[in-house]
Amino acid sequence: MSVAQSWQQSRTAQFSARREPSGTVITVDGELDAANADQLAAYVQRSVNRPKRVILDLRGLEFIGTAGFSALHRINVVCSGTRVSWALVASAAVSRLLRVCDPDGTLPVTTPADEPMLKSAGWTAGGAGRPLLQLVPQSG
Repeated sequence: MSVAQSWQQSRTAQFSARREPSGTVITVDGELDAANADQLAAYVQRSVNRPKRVILDLRGLEFIGTAGFSALHRINVVCSGTRVSWALVASAAVSRLLRVCDPDGTLPVTTPADEPMLKSAGWTAGGAGRPLLQLVPQSG
């Protein structure tokens, strides 16, 4: 299986792409705001070379502002225009923003369990090379 990887870092976020025969997974970590939202949209456009499917893994985002939502909307328009199937996997911060900015569910959202590319070799629930963390509530 042929797999290619790339990454880009901005001041407050890191973007990485993993291309494999079934599609591309783009992982975003950190904070997405007005300072780097355009960089994400441009990175996705450069990373998407007519794959079968694109998964935008946003589980590593700790913060996303309205400029981040605008970038997601632009990504949706580009993917729709080029007929590329895509979906995003949301962090808690992204889910909060989508409840406010996308109440009708216009953007395609998926879960890690529903995406075989996230289960591929080398990808954990937290993304490439990151350890799997499980949050357990304290009792008492």
